[in-house]
Amino acid sequence: MSTSGGGGGAVAFVRQRYNASGYSSSGGEDLEEDDASGPSVDYHPQSSGLNGWCQRLETFVWLASAVFIIYCGDLHSNFFTLLLRDERIKRTALNLGLLCVACNIGIFLYLSFWVKDMAKVDDRWDILAPAAIPTATVIGLLAFFLFCLALWPIWSFLTLPLLLTLFMAFVAISPYIPTYVKMKPDAYSLRLD
Repeated sequence: MSTSGGGGGAVAFVRQRYNASGYSSSGGEDLEEDDASGPSVDYHPQSSGLNGWCQRLETFVWLASAVFIIYCGDLHSNFFTLLLRDERIKRTALNLGLLCVACNIGIFLYLSFWVKDMAKVDDRWDILAPAAIPTATVIGLLAFFLFCLALWPIWSFLTLPLLLTLFMAFVAISPYIPTYVKMKPDAYSLRLD
């Protein structure tokens, strides 16, 4: 369905709900509830054409920049060797920054695995754990600040763009990381009929 402007290229997608008795049922049920009674179609338009190529090019540039930073480090040794052995790094700030990253990973694992699988709740994160996302954001900003403080003696003012490049490379590659999907027990059982 296109917009009523006629000349615009915007497209609106409508998600319809399925009800076995039709929309005129008098059962008093709310048709807007999120339940698994009917089929749900998840439609994500594929990026194609010029937009898709621009997105791929942008992802490639972020990843190439991150590989360059990791491989070249300070032009004498690579990034990980610097983190492990360089005496110019402020170790306390680096270790606290790594602790903040570990806390963020813990929050991610809690939201992804415990809430979805162990608690068997398919509701939204902001309803189930309203403080999780703001806490992860504050901890992430604190980690960024601590990494800047720890690495400033090596790169000085270039520390900010280098860390932002590494972060953006992670953001650019994250959609390509395979996701965890827990299979239902009857999805892999054999039928004998």
